[in-house]
Amino acid sequence: MTERHMFSWYELRTTDTSSAQAFYADVLGFQVRGAPGADRFCVAEQPVAGLSTLPERAAARGAPAHWLGHLGVEDVDGVAQRILALGGEPLGPMRKGAEGAQIAVLRDPFGSVLALRSKLEPASRVVVAWHELNTRDRERAWSMYADLFGWTLTESLDPGLDVGPYQMFAWDQTLRSVGGMVNSALLPHVHTHWLFYFSVRDLEDALCRVRARGGKVKGPLTLPGGEQVAQCDDPQGAAFGLREPAARSTSVPQGAGERGRVHRRS
Repeated sequence: MTERHMFSWYELRTTDTSSAQAFYADVLGFQVRGAPGADRFCVAEQPVAGLSTLPERAAARGAPAHWLGHLGVEDVDGVAQRILALGGEPLGPMRKGAEGAQIAVLRDPFGSVLALRSKLEPASRVVVAWHELNTRDRERAWSMYADLFGWTLTESLDPGLDVGPYQMFAWDQTLRSVGGMVNSALLPHVHTHWLFYFSVRDLEDALCRVRARGGKVKGPLTLPGGEQVAQCDDPQGAAFGLREPAARSTSVPQGAGERGRVHRRS
């Protein structure tokens, strides 16, 4: 499957990179490689995500530390213009990333921040198990993302929160669910955002590490398929999720440690 039109890279933009490095090393087994300003979280020397300081422009506008998902596209400017025409907002000028990639960071018409990227990062491991859009207008948001990127609806479920269905989706016609969209931002204290769930083989242990490092935890929750999930904030306030599959994998990437670590989602 091509990695175009799907989230193919993730970047933590934070107010304290040193603290973040220690936190994610303990919780997910990430190690940092690279030069200042171009740091990468790695597992077994393979890059899996970026690490950067929250831009001053974003901080001045009140943006908290956050995980930013990068969608791979052929034409960054063209797709960005289509999103802006629908009511999106540019969040700074287009910039150059690694290997000359064009990157545009913007807010979609429904309030969630994302990046468009013309070249894919050389990440060889899949560390994000689920992609969840928390929004106030799921139907319109779905219409935009499906039209722009060719995503496909799969199954849905009732979260029991009076916000309508939790609608799952696939990147393409394989119908393998990779995320969901829900009107959770209609609830108090929930803002519009993309939430990325990292896969761990021992959720209970990982959550103990989150708490011990000063993070916050909501959950865990057991899903109908047997998976266990929890939503977390790191010590700087960046939101992320953790997801333990129903059938635990016995394979762990070399160098990822023995508990609460990242593995490839099968």
